[in-house]
Amino acid sequence: MKWTHILISCLFISKAAFAGSQQHNKQTFPAEDVSAFAKQVEHYAAGKGARAFIIARIGQDKKKLPKGVNFTHSALAIYSEIALDNGETAKGYAIYNLYQNEKDKNKSSLVTDYPVDFFWGVPELTAGIIIPNSDLQTRLIEAVINGDNVKLHNENYSLISNPYTTKYQNCNEHLLDVINSAIYQTSDKQQLKASTKAYFKPQQIKISRARLAMGDLFMAGISTDDHGSKVYTSTFSSIARYLSFYDLASDAVTMSFNQQAQKI
Repeated sequence: MKWTHILISCLFISKAAFAGSQQHNKQTFPAEDVSAFAKQVEHYAAGKGARAFIIARIGQDKKKLPKGVNFTHSALAIYSEIALDNGETAKGYAIYNLYQNEKDKNKSSLVTDYPVDFFWGVPELTAGIIIPNSDLQTRLIEAVINGDNVKLHNENYSLISNPYTTKYQNCNEHLLDVINSAIYQTSDKQQLKASTKAYFKPQQIKISRARLAMGDLFMAGISTDDHGSKVYTSTFSSIARYLSFYDLASDAVTMSFNQQAQKI
């Protein structure tokens, strides 16, 4: 199978700087370990009967992440028939991502990859997994089949996009929009944002406005003009809390290489 070896870190704010999504990062673990961990995650999801689940990874040193942010990139994984390079097909999970563009960091693209790609180049082999309930899984699959993930894509990227507005979008906000489109059976952006504001509680990013302004001025992919006096964005953890609160998730765990899953 052809692996694209893409690494995107979709949300990172360090004490001194901002860093956005990055592609084609250098390998950090032996290929066999990455492959084994990818299979470990797949086997866990398959063992739970997941046809669709939310997957997350850590793309930066944990110590540099803002308080309350445990993962840097989240996406939707769907059990699929995958075409191999030799013309044959195999069953496995395809991962539907929003990735920041490498050349123009103010823009993003939708990219489908696979578990080995997803974890290639990460500094830590740790995953976040949320398994929606059966009904929501079905609706998420239907949303992708219907192209709602494409309809809801906003190419204007900001690392800390406000999930209550349509001005910018990051990977987690796009995932949230797709989840809500599945819940509410609509791709109307204004309706979805109204529902998000009514029911979803985002993660506050506690960082000074001066530092945010510096990022806005000097680094591509970071904009603050969709925020008020405080900065809120969607994260894997806030999505996990959202789905758990409304009984829409059957399982939510973290998992590290060769270790048992830990309930969130």
